[in-house]
Amino acid sequence: MTEETGEAAGDGEHKGNATIDNGRRELRQLPGLAAIALYLAVLAGLIVLGVVSHNYPPLFLVFSVLFFAASGGLMLLLRWAWALGLAAVLLLAVYNSWVFSSEHLAPALVQGLLNWVFFLYMIRVEVRSKLR
Repeated sequence: MTEETGEAAGDGEHKGNATIDNGRRELRQLPGLAAIALYLAVLAGLIVLGVVSHNYPPLFLVFSVLFFAASGGLMLLLRWAWALGLAAVLLLAVYNSWVFSSEHLAPALVQGLLNWVFFLYMIRVEVRSKLR
């Protein structure tokens, strides 16, 4: 038994893979990813409500599914979810910036700036290095 890990010596099975406890510890070091995951889950829920109330076409449910998948994957620190979330945040930032520049709506400015902050947080080296 080694003193640091409490595992049998020579058991290198978990050497390259992160354990569940290690994943939780790493997620606590990245509170921004948890906030982005919550943001994507809320957006997905709003899309579902918009489709149910017939404000959006049913095709928008595809975005909702992708946002939910990215949200869950970010909580697990998965690289594919990071890429999906990064694409979603970037596209939303560009879209909201365009809406603000063409129609001068203040909510579009606020959401666009929030998306730009999330994008800049997600491209940091510290965030990318913690993903599996």
